[in-house]
Amino acid sequence: MTPRTSQHTRVSAVLFDRDGTLVEDVPYNGDPARVRPLPGARQALELLRGAGFATGVISNQSGIGRGLLKETDVRRVNDRANTLLGGLNTWVYCPHAPEEGCPCRKPRLGLVIEAARRLGMPPSQCVVIGDIAADMQAPHAAGARGVLVPNAATQPGEVETASSTAPDLLMAVRRILAGTETWGDRP
Repeated sequence: MTPRTSQHTRVSAVLFDRDGTLVEDVPYNGDPARVRPLPGARQALELLRGAGFATGVISNQSGIGRGLLKETDVRRVNDRANTLLGGLNTWVYCPHAPEEGCPCRKPRLGLVIEAARRLGMPPSQCVVIGDIAADMQAPHAAGARGVLVPNAATQPGEVETASSTAPDLLMAVRRILAGTETWGDRP
C-alpha cells in the first residue's frame, strides 16, 4: 500500500504525541517500568508500518526544564515505549519549561519541523495525532495536518475547534490509511 493523498498533499508520515496518545500519561515520568501503551497503539503503528508510512513521536518534556527529570530519564522512557510499540522512526522532544518560550515546544512548530526533517520530508506530508489543542496547533503552524483523539485531558472547546477528530487512535490511523480522513478549515 502506498501512502495516501489528502487535500492534494501525499501523507507519508504520522507523528504522535507521546503521553495520553501512545502511552498512558504519567506526569513527569522518568521510570521506564511505568510505561503502558494505550489500547490500539501498537496495532495502529503496525498498520502504518505495513503500509509504508514513516512514524515518529513529538513530545513536550517540560520536566527536564523544571528540574524534575534528566534527559537520560526521558530517553529511557522513550526507549521503553519504542520497544513496547514495535519501533518508531524518530523521537523528538522539547526539554524546555513553558516559560522559556522556545520555538520547539508545542504549540509552536519546531518539533514538527524537526521530526519531518529527520524523516526526510516536508511537514506537509505529515499528520500529527494528539490529545490536546497544542498537539493540533503545532502541525497547523508547520503546514502539516492534525487529528485530535480526545481523552480525559481534552477540553470540550478543543474538540469543537479541531479540524479533524477521531474517537480513538486506531480509527484515526485507519482513516488516514483509507484516505478518508477529511481535513476541515479550522486550525
